[in-house]
Amino acid sequence: MDELEKSAHKIFKLKYHFVFCVKYRKDLFLNKDYCETFKDTCKQMEERYSMKFETIGFDEDHVHFMLKSLTKYSPSQLFRIVKSVIAIKLLDTYPEIKKELLGGEFWSDGGYVGTVGEGVNGDVIRKYIKN
Repeated sequence: MDELEKSAHKIFKLKYHFVFCVKYRKDLFLNKDYCETFKDTCKQMEERYSMKFETIGFDEDHVHFMLKSLTKYSPSQLFRIVKSVIAIKLLDTYPEIKKELLGGEFWSDGGYVGTVGEGVNGDVIRKYIKN
């Protein structure tokens, strides 16, 4: 079972399921290098932003991940932080991606975020992301 987080006068456990789609639904995640850079960037973000990417799963044109976070970040802040940091890293590391994406934006607007409870709900979502 996951540890509870403690902060000042709060005890909590917050987990979210996110889905981000690549702009124009380009199948960029068929490239394993892009996926590895994505995962490495997530690991670097964990310490800087006090978050934990618990599970990451790629489909050809979108990514699912389960993220554990502190209460100081709202889901919309997490959305903005993760999207921007990963897009900057991928576009800097692989400039050829800009040719695929008109205007150089990596992500499509929007995405999905949902809360994740433990037990059956968490297990079902983890399995879905992995597969």
